[in-house]
Amino acid sequence: MARSVFDGRSSRQPVGLLLAALFTLPVSHPGPANAEAPAAIGGVSDSQALVSALRARILASDSATLALESWCAEHGLAADPHLVAQRLPGPDKPLTAAQRARLAIGPDEPVRYRRVRLVCGDHVMSEADNWYVPARLTPEMNAVLDGTRTPFGRVVRPLAPVRRTVEVRASAPHATPHSDDPLFEVDAVLTTGAGQPFCEVVETYLGTALPSASR
Repeated sequence: MARSVFDGRSSRQPVGLLLAALFTLPVSHPGPANAEAPAAIGGVSDSQALVSALRARILASDSATLALESWCAEHGLAADPHLVAQRLPGPDKPLTAAQRARLAIGPDEPVRYRRVRLVCGDHVMSEADNWYVPARLTPEMNAVLDGTRTPFGRVVRPLAPVRRTVEVRASAPHATPHSDDPLFEVDAVLTTGAGQPFCEVVETYLGTALPSASR
């Protein structure tokens, strides 16, 4: 029987040759250009890490208002981290058939629309289109939404809302986002604790929500 090349001394010779070749390979030492590379990459990574952290916080929360207020407080964006909803003028945007289906309402069910900026101090955190079914809110809630700058999420908190993400759309990444650069967009439906949908919102989060954004 022929002897296997993996038996005896013959099995050690290829390994010895390989180790010898490895020990003779040249070892490169980083020059000035290599030393600067991590710093250049780090600037982009830091911004994108912040965007990812903000997006994860929004998607994990049942209230974008509470998530943004905790973000503002954590990053020291304002002395008072409570959000204010600034109404934006403009015509109403009608609901699509798909949105009405998600809200479980017929074609004639009244829906109110409002477009707002959510502001923390002088930081515009997001802009949002909000469609809600007034019949599924209390009269007091509707009055506060009509007459004050209280964020929607704070007004409807007694409903114990549950937030379901419909879609997340990423914007083009920026190495150093400016204040008005869009970061990402979230489409979500809010339901009551009992499971009745009452609102759909499309939120665009902006660069000024980041503590490092250029203004």
